[in-house]
Amino acid sequence: MGTGIVSIDLSLDHHTVLARILLAIAAAVWVVLGLLFAARALGDRARLVHEARTPAALTGVAATAVLGSGVELLGWDWAGIALLVVAVVMWVALVAPVVGHLPLPAAGVAFLLTVATESLAVLSSTLAVHEHTDALLYAALVALVLGLAFYVFVLARFDFRQLAEGRGDHWITGGALAISTLAAGQIALDARTLDVLSFDALKAVAIVLWALTIAWLPALLLFEALRPRLRHDLNRWATVFPVGMYAACSFAVGAVTHAGAITDFARVWVWVAVAVWLVVGAGTVRSAVVVPGRRLHRAA
Repeated sequence: MGTGIVSIDLSLDHHTVLARILLAIAAAVWVVLGLLFAARALGDRARLVHEARTPAALTGVAATAVLGSGVELLGWDWAGIALLVVAVVMWVALVAPVVGHLPLPAAGVAFLLTVATESLAVLSSTLAVHEHTDALLYAALVALVLGLAFYVFVLARFDFRQLAEGRGDHWITGGALAISTLAAGQIALDARTLDVLSFDALKAVAIVLWALTIAWLPALLLFEALRPRLRHDLNRWATVFPVGMYAACSFAVGAVTHAGAITDFARVWVWVAVAVWLVVGAGTVRSAVVVPGRRLHRAA
């Protein structure tokens, strides 16, 4: 999911080669994780059912839809449609169990309810233009509104101490709003292209959501400075996605408003996202290689 959005950021900033390399990595990871999911479904169904009730399960929905948006940028509409179908089926299967078993107070990962829903909105809107289908744009609008409702639902239950104590997923507080902003901006642009809905109303929604999204950023950065969490943790991938989403949503709002300052912010923030991706990726590789090596050494 994080790799996919950084790839999209690079593509939007016209760094095509780098974008395709990261998209290939994201696709490979998606396939591997899909195979692991299938193996678990066959070998440990009880654990699978338990995990399907946790917000983290919705990562699969968002990752699938983000990958779909990435391949859409390559013009592969057939793949985008297939991935949208897969993502929708997963969302339908998971959303009710996750809502029904939401831990209280909620951690940042609970905002994946919004992220997963809004990822469907973004991909549906993009496909609506490519396929000239108004129905997909209306579906995207429904997903946008539902995702925002989920955001309010989770925020009312969120433990704000997570900003200082979270292991990386606390960034989804801002990231969930960022993908909502991206969805609103994308729907606005596509509504103008298809000449349906109200561009001005959607533009206003996108601007308001962007302002709220940016308002989270100083707090997130401040708590990172006050409470550094430098030890590698896989939950830090939940930081990569929001950081990347800040650039993506700013590109969309910059295009909607023709505001050069917002687009300039997006172009700078792309490289912040790349840097965070490199740091977290390096930590993941190091953990995968070094830690097992140490265990074997101790065992010997």
